[in-house]
Amino acid sequence: MQHLMASLLSIGAAVGGPVVFVSGFRAMRVRQLIQETPTSKIRSMAMGLVEINGKVSPRSRVNAPFSGRDCAYWEIEIQVRSRESRTGVQRWDTVHRNHSGNPFYLDDGTGLALVYPQGAEVSTPFGVEEQTNGFGVPEMYMQYMEQQYLHLRALWSVGPMRFRERVLDDGLIVYVLGRAYPKAQAKVVSFDEEALEATGTDSIGAARVRGRDEDVRGVVRRGTQDVAYLISPRSEKNMTFEYGLKAFGGVVGGPLLCIFGVWCLLELAKSGQLFR
Repeated sequence: MQHLMASLLSIGAAVGGPVVFVSGFRAMRVRQLIQETPTSKIRSMAMGLVEINGKVSPRSRVNAPFSGRDCAYWEIEIQVRSRESRTGVQRWDTVHRNHSGNPFYLDDGTGLALVYPQGAEVSTPFGVEEQTNGFGVPEMYMQYMEQQYLHLRALWSVGPMRFRERVLDDGLIVYVLGRAYPKAQAKVVSFDEEALEATGTDSIGAARVRGRDEDVRGVVRRGTQDVAYLISPRSEKNMTFEYGLKAFGGVVGGPLLCIFGVWCLLELAKSGQLFR
């Protein structure tokens, strides 16, 4: 049994090495992108790939589903704990992800950008992270899963589960690396404030949203061919350091892991203990 475990772990290392290398190579490209993209002021940012910093401001009222907090953007994950049948290693498997799709403003004091967060790597810490031990989950989580029609919720709740939520709060200073586009041109067809407020989309204030939309210098979103789209409360310097570590670990560690796995397999084969 011990030799079988060693064989499986060696195969995992040999196969996982290239995966780690590819991940490290991507991190290296992202780090290079961060370094080569100059930081712009929103007032003077050119259309195309941009790097900007500013204060988050909601465009519409958004409530995070687990905490109920007012915010500009939220992401949640629901995970179940599983065990590898061959190695016995426990892990958390994500069975559901969701996020708000509402755009928010970014203000750096010189201008205003409208940020669409879909497809972004948002790296704020999880503000909510709760684990259950099985045989049921708190009511707020069960209600959310019912609203989302997650049909396996009863089965999942029998075992350990983990619920995680991250948000972008109003007033948070963030770093954004994305692609800027000209804002859409629209004609004002009504000046009736009551009609605007009745739509519900302008719950923060119809006049305020309309006025701020007119001040928007450009729209930032993920480009179809871009390597990365980042939104983070960390500075450019910290992001460069973080992706540098990931790149080094992947580009150097990936091949070493693969070589080690292959060497272990060869040694096990020589000794006649492979898969025994």
